Amino acid sequence: MNWLHALVCLCVPAVANWAADRFKWAKTLGPVVLSYAAGIIFGNLPGVHLDEEFGQGVAGGAVLLAVPLLLFTTDLKGWLKLARPLLISFVLACVAAVVAAGGVAWTFRAQTDEWWKIAGMLVGVYVGGTANMSAVGLALETKQETFVVLNTADLITGGAYLFFLLGAAKPLLSKFLKPFSLKLEEVDDAPVKSGSPVVGKIVSFVLTVAMVAASVGISFAVLHKLHIGVVMLCITTFGIAASLLPAVRNLRGSYELGEYLLLIFCTGMGALADASKISGSSVMLLTFVALVMATAATLHFALCRLFGIDVDVAIISSTATIFGPPFIGPVATALGNRQLVGPGLTLGLMGIALGTYLGLLTSWALHALG
Repeated sequence: MNWLHALVCLCVPAVANWAADRFKWAKTLGPVVLSYAAGIIFGNLPGVHLDEEFGQGVAGGAVLLAVPLLLFTTDLKGWLKLARPLLISFVLACVAAVVAAGGVAWTFRAQTDEWWKIAGMLVGVYVGGTANMSAVGLALETKQETFVVLNTADLITGGAYLFFLLGAAKPLLSKFLKPFSLKLEEVDDAPVKSGSPVVGKIVSFVLTVAMVAASVGISFAVLHKLHIGVVMLCITTFGIAASLLPAVRNLRGSYELGEYLLLIFCTGMGALADASKISGSSVMLLTFVALVMATAATLHFALCRLFGIDVDVAIISSTATIFGPPFIGPVATALGNRQLVGPGLTLGLMGIALGTYLGLLTSWALHALG
């Protein structure tokens, strides 16, 4: 059965991407939702009994490889080129995510013994993305059932918030945030990359494998054992450091390969979802996630009002942190402000770079206080 599980994890992301490119309904749902749903359906088919340890290994390995690949395109020097309001709004969004997750988690600490881990995972996803949530969860050795329900809850609440951003957000927020007036001449769009995407993917994959191997070696050298938290911190740091090299940052296909590995993770984790195990905690975790997202968004926009951030910048920075780079284009189009696509993509990559660090720091701080 392991071979079938691996085959499904490898093939479903390709089908999900194909469907999202050709069908409106699939594009609306997105490859992440499609992959995760396909995994859940496969894992719960009659007669299908999966090896949980094997499945967790596939999912965990996919995340370990995905994180550096997603970080290779980060332009740290480009952060300094962003207009000041964009940077301020991004920082405010990060602060809002940490405060919201920490505050809500503290009120839920009697409901689950993993409350502090969940807070860190939600900071990871609401600063960076699913890869960061996965990285934090793996580093903290979160229960599989917790992650599955948490990710499902995030998909539900995130979907509702995305519709808000695409529709009612600007008319509503314009009532108390000033109109867009930022001059963005100094902000460059994403650089055009050259070279073969096939070669780029091969080179970036080999480099990523080397980083994972080095991170595992550091863990054994320092702690004399494999500690996934150390490994995740090391590969995140290696990925950011490698992005400083133009030759690495301009590799074509590295980000797309990272996204594909992330879809493998989603499929693998979905396949391990046992409805009978997670049904009891679903409502509590859904409430937990909904409160964190609502609080983080509300606090972010309130802080934007306090710091004089305009409505378009506030919305695009919220999109960049909560949803990441893939959703910048649609939201910028809905705002009628394509000038913010380039800066928005940069903010999204900044979130991916910082999400794991902030998530782990939040969890460790709450655990120490609790």
